[in-house]
Amino acid sequence: MTETSLILNAPTRATRTPAGSARKMRRKFGPVVKHIVLIIVGLIMLYPVLWMVVSSLRPNDAIFGDPSLILKTFDIDNYVNGWNALTYPFGKYLINSMIIVLGCIVGNLVSCSLAAYAFARLNFKSKRWWFGAMLVTIMLPVHVIIVPQYIMFSQIGWVNTYLPLIVPKLLATDAFFVFLMVQFIRGIPRELDEAARIDGAGHARIFFQIIMPLMVPALGTTTIFTFIWTWNDFFSQLIYLTKPEMATASLAVRQFVDAQSATDWGAVFGMSVVSLLPVFLVFLFGQRFLLQGIATTGGK
Repeated sequence: MTETSLILNAPTRATRTPAGSARKMRRKFGPVVKHIVLIIVGLIMLYPVLWMVVSSLRPNDAIFGDPSLILKTFDIDNYVNGWNALTYPFGKYLINSMIIVLGCIVGNLVSCSLAAYAFARLNFKSKRWWFGAMLVTIMLPVHVIIVPQYIMFSQIGWVNTYLPLIVPKLLATDAFFVFLMVQFIRGIPRELDEAARIDGAGHARIFFQIIMPLMVPALGTTTIFTFIWTWNDFFSQLIYLTKPEMATASLAVRQFVDAQSATDWGAVFGMSVVSLLPVFLVFLFGQRFLLQGIATTGGK
């Protein structure tokens, strides 16, 4: 019986060996192949940005004639010309953008956190209805409400000021951030609130001394997204800001493109790189809070 079983099992072992080797090969080289594919895809996605950076250091007559990323000449004249090409130095437009961004960040952090605490911890009439109505506004395109908003702000004299871009943020109009913070606060144990309430704390003290310190990841995520979205905003700023001294960085870059005459593409690329630097730095130094905030909120 022993010899027979060995004979019968011999083909089975022989047939299983190649399959086992294939599985070992997949385990060994599978991650390597995945990383190679991801690197290739990443390079393809980054190519336009890298080409823009390289082209900003080339003369105008050599920009569109060389699609490679090899820099043969190092010329910073595009940055010098672009910085002083418009009515005001480009630094003024960067400062204008920063003023709007800081106002929007403060507005979102204050108003959205308070609204989120109300939805997550307070009990009031028609709470679920109001929360659902707030979520519906996420699906509402800005182009639908831009006309009535412009008429309203024009009647009160807010056109060509930063108020139409900043004041709505103080009213918790960004429902995405309210929803993000609501989900985060719901994951904080209510026992902390109850313990503070036993010690005589009210809602204001509970919010500022207990909830807010624990909301740092969600607040960091809100700050980063608000910075990126506001800095890159073009449509709203184009509608409300028509004076040259009020223009932001995104509007200033658009002024380089002239349909009536030749466009200085070197200056366009140079100032585009300058405009992208703040976004890149914010994402680089804030990605830890961004990932932690999204992961924690999703896990809750």
